[in-house]
Amino acid sequence: MNVVHLLLPDFALILCGYLVCRFTPLNRSVWQPVENLVYYFLFPVLLFHSIVKSPLELEQTASLLLAGVGLGLGGIALAYSLPYWPWLGKHIDPRLHAASAQVGFRFNSFIALALASQLAGAPGLLMVAMLIGVCVPLFNVAAVWPMARHAKKSVRRELLRNPLIIGTVCGLSANLLGFSLPAWIEPTFSRIGQAALALGLLAAGAGLQFGSLATAKLLGVGVLTVKHLALPLLALGLALLLQLDATQTTVLLMFSALPTASSCYVLAARMGYDAAHVAGLVTLSTLLGMVSLPFAVGLLARWAGG
Repeated sequence: MNVVHLLLPDFALILCGYLVCRFTPLNRSVWQPVENLVYYFLFPVLLFHSIVKSPLELEQTASLLLAGVGLGLGGIALAYSLPYWPWLGKHIDPRLHAASAQVGFRFNSFIALALASQLAGAPGLLMVAMLIGVCVPLFNVAAVWPMARHAKKSVRRELLRNPLIIGTVCGLSANLLGFSLPAWIEPTFSRIGQAALALGLLAAGAGLQFGSLATAKLLGVGVLTVKHLALPLLALGLALLLQLDATQTTVLLMFSALPTASSCYVLAARMGYDAAHVAGLVTLSTLLGMVSLPFAVGLLARWAGG
């Protein structure tokens, strides 16, 4: 499997989104509503449909979910430990670190869902949907908590209203209750899913920003090293330790190497932190994903399988 060729169409969509947003009248004023449409409607429908259409085998996915939680906790611990690293810690501003650490463990769900279907088909999409359901609450709590004194809304309320969590929980509930979609509406849900993946990747490209990267370079290097090197290596170790099968290993490694969430800078801005610096880290993470994803899904997956 040529991983680079497999991932190229999705990164081409990200590039298209960037070029369209920067060099045509379809600027941020157009893409902000698109992001809202994808995040609040298209993706929750995609998650719900992905979970409902396939029977859940919790015993077989328990190891993958355990690995996902372990990966998440490891990423959170590494990102927040940066101020305590020898030499590096004294060069890190605590306030800027509180806003930037989330870049080291959060993930871009737009890209996750698109790549899962490319790499592992419907089973991979289901696995990623379940990982999102488990990790989104964990990551949101970890991202919000250090900045909570600046928040104007309850953390619990934010989590309960998260559309990705709602879509996942509804899908899991419907699946466990034996609900299935009627045949006549199945094509509609499939087309919504296709639209979600394409628009999500275009929106990710439109959100790329390169401002304010000159400040806090060491912090940026540390956070991005955690995200794009340490997490894939940790995922490999967890896959071997828990004896995941080939598909689960591929999905976990892909999940570990994803670019960070584009909403990191939105959260930083809402809580009164340096959102421009965080936006620059998000952009670099998206670009680094073009290297870390082939590294994880190609080299590390072959190592795990060998």
